[in-house]
Amino acid sequence: MANHENIILLVVFYIFSAVTAIQLFYYLFFYLSVYLRQFSEPRVTGEPVSIIICARNEAENLQNFLPSILEQNYPDFEVIVVNDCSEDNSYVILSNFLTQYPHLRISTVNKDPKFTHNKKFAQFIGIKAARNEILLFTDSDCKPESDKWLEGMTSHFESKTSFVLGYGGYLREKGFLNKYIRYDSMVIAMQYLGMAIRGLPYMGVGRNLAYRRSVFFENKGFGSHNHIVSGDDDLFVNSIAKRKNTSVEFRYETHTRSIPCHDLNAWIIQKKRHLTTAPYYKIRDKILLITEPLTRIIFYATFIVLLSFTFLWPWVLAVFMVRLLTQFTVFSLTQKKLNEPGLLRYLLFFDIFSPLINGIIYISNTLSKSGKNKWK
Repeated sequence: MANHENIILLVVFYIFSAVTAIQLFYYLFFYLSVYLRQFSEPRVTGEPVSIIICARNEAENLQNFLPSILEQNYPDFEVIVVNDCSEDNSYVILSNFLTQYPHLRISTVNKDPKFTHNKKFAQFIGIKAARNEILLFTDSDCKPESDKWLEGMTSHFESKTSFVLGYGGYLREKGFLNKYIRYDSMVIAMQYLGMAIRGLPYMGVGRNLAYRRSVFFENKGFGSHNHIVSGDDDLFVNSIAKRKNTSVEFRYETHTRSIPCHDLNAWIIQKKRHLTTAPYYKIRDKILLITEPLTRIIFYATFIVLLSFTFLWPWVLAVFMVRLLTQFTVFSLTQKKLNEPGLLRYLLFFDIFSPLINGIIYISNTLSKSGKNKWK
């Protein structure tokens, strides 16, 4: 009986070692590349740019954040705000800005009880209105870290470049939820930036994303994904971006910061909306994205089993520590690169529970098909 038990535990140890190797691969191949990525000085092309922002009932955010976008240090750009069926005083705020900033343009979508639409329709209106080939997208609750944001994001556009993926973080505030939101967005960035650097771009974030107008229309816009709540950023990138036509930009001055959710329910709703796009990713990307959290769960589960039976416990602890030290090192370096201080002490707790949280939300999405055509 004891021999049979030892065989089972030995198999568990082999599984534990195998998933650890996979985890180390993700950290050293994909995630560490974000820290190692070096940027040359921005190449100011002076090519005209259209910044597009979709807003619905965002008067306060427009008042607070729009000036930082309108006052970018760049020779030739326009800012298009799509005021989409707003019922607050957004139009008054925007009209006041029109007198100060001649490069601001407003596209208004009026409410029609016979026609409901999601954010992608507003995005399409903004793209149609754009006069320039290079499009830069952000949200009304986003603020660039500097007046060099536009210059940095557009400096990568060469003849072969279709997409530039930027970093969009969240404002640092007090509270445990804020720390988890910032951790979650940082880990997602480590994934999509790291994979893009390694030649496997699969998504971008609408808070900080640039692409060519011609690419949008050549590929029939949002196409077959138009009915999905989210995906104006990640699904569009997922379907078209490739190694040779995609670049990344995440120097400090090109980051954007958004207002985070302040209560758990609001964050869950936001997270559910973001996860509606996951089933539509390419098979390759689905496999890569599910492998890391799945092997992480197996890693912790097998570690607990092996340690509870004290089976080869010195080796088990050694393997665990190699993974832990690698994780802390890579996360610490990347945290500095993406300017996300104060998260390292929570890393182990978040690392254990985030796959479970995301799994529960994803399953909830699968069981519920509501909210199909909501704007936000």
